[in-house]
Parts: sequence; structure tokens; C-alpha cells
Amino acid sequence: MLALTRKNQIRELILEKKNVTVSELAKQFSVTEETIRRDLKSLEESGVLIRTYGGAFIQEGVVNEIKMALRENILVPNKQKIAKKCAEFIHNGDTITLDASTTAFHICNEIKHMRLTVLTDSLKIVNYLAEYDNINLIATGGTLQHNYYSFIGKMARQTIREYYVDKVFVSCRSLDMTHGITEAGEDIAAIRKLLIERANKVFLIADHSKFNKVSFVSICDFDKIDAIVVDEPLSEDWHEFLEEHGINLYECEA
Repeated sequence: MLALTRKNQIRELILEKKNVTVSELAKQFSVTEETIRRDLKSLEESGVLIRTYGGAFIQEGVVNEIKMALRENILVPNKQKIAKKCAEFIHNGDTITLDASTTAFHICNEIKHMRLTVLTDSLKIVNYLAEYDNINLIATGGTLQHNYYSFIGKMARQTIREYYVDKVFVSCRSLDMTHGITEAGEDIAAIRKLLIERANKVFLIADHSKFNKVSFVSICDFDKIDAIVVDEPLSEDWHEFLEEHGINLYECEA
């Protein structure tokens, strides 16, 4: 197969699937992973996609669920900045919820030595915090959703309804002034909506790439949000919008 033909087929695949991994493309086209990396680099230079460790993705599309293996490597320093800022709002003795987002996972490293009760639907957070005796850890249980390593379904929702927490740190796929906070998949949206309802204070954690976009399923409107923590300064329009809605905005310093 000619390189141009292969790149065109990769382009079509990523427009359809929204994200791809180097290993699966190498297997599909019977070429080396290095060849695929060169193809992805060329497509990124053409503005088709965004590369990350192990693959590539695009932001567009209301139904756009990116594999965990790729999401873990997207904007990592930015997510770490958000996590450090979030830790400023968490105090010994708090009961908090961390959702199954990759941004929330970084909060674990900032709070692991604190005395807390942590409720989570994230398998990765459960595995990370399980070794810390100072953390009273509650897992929702339920059916494991592999794209997010999140527990979903009836059992997860039932567990969440049993608790109230001081603060929830929850992410989303997109947020938009008109359409509110949205998610790509129905199951994750249902869990995040319920997590928000069971918290006294709601912190939405979102990197700058999620703003001014809309995904498939509504999580909630802005009236459910108390604060937003973002990695980079937002536009003046967003400042005015959030102020009008009484939402505290915390922009991370460089």
C-alpha cells in the first residue's frame, strides 16, 4: 500500500472513531509502529489530528469517547496544575468525591497523606489510594466501563445515593455557555450527574481544551456548579458569564 493511501485511510478512521492507537494501526496496515508514528506526525502537521503518547485523537464530534490509554497522556502538566490547585480546597477531615477523570486521578498524588474520606467511581483511584491507611476509601462498585476505568450501572448509582459529601471534584467532556456541561457517553454522564447532586460544593475540573464545545449527553447546567478550576486563563466572555452565574473561577498559574 502506498503511504498516501495509508494516510488517507488513517484520516478516515480517526474521523470515524475519534481516536486511534499506534499499535492497532500498525497491526491493521501490517507496517511498523515507527511508520505509523510518521504518518500521524504528517497528519498532525496537516491539522487533521492531535498526537499523544501511543496514538492520536480529534476533539470534534459530540460522541467522542477517547480511550483511557490516550487520555492519560493528554495535557498531563496541565492536569497536574489543576490537581495542585484543587488540593488547596481540601482539608483534613473532609469527605470528598473524585470522579473517574484523568484530571481527578492527579489529585490523588496531592492528597494521599491527608486524613480524608474519599468516595470514587474510579478503579484507578481505588488502586492508587488503597495503600494509604489514612484514607477512608469507598468504591461505588458496579459494572466496569473500560474506556474510563469507571464503575457504572445500577449498583454504582445505588451506592452513590447512600452518601453525601462535602466536596466533589468532577470533570466533563465539554462545556459551553449555551448548552451547559456535557459528556460523550450516557453511562458516565449519569454517574457524574448523580455525584454532583450528592455534594455540598461542586468543583468542575476542566482543562482549556474542553471549553466552547458540546458533547452528546447533558450532565447539568451551570447552576449546579460552585467553582471551576482550569489550567489556563479563560476569555473575558467566560469571566463575565461565570460571574453572572455566581461561579468562582480558579485559573492555574504558569
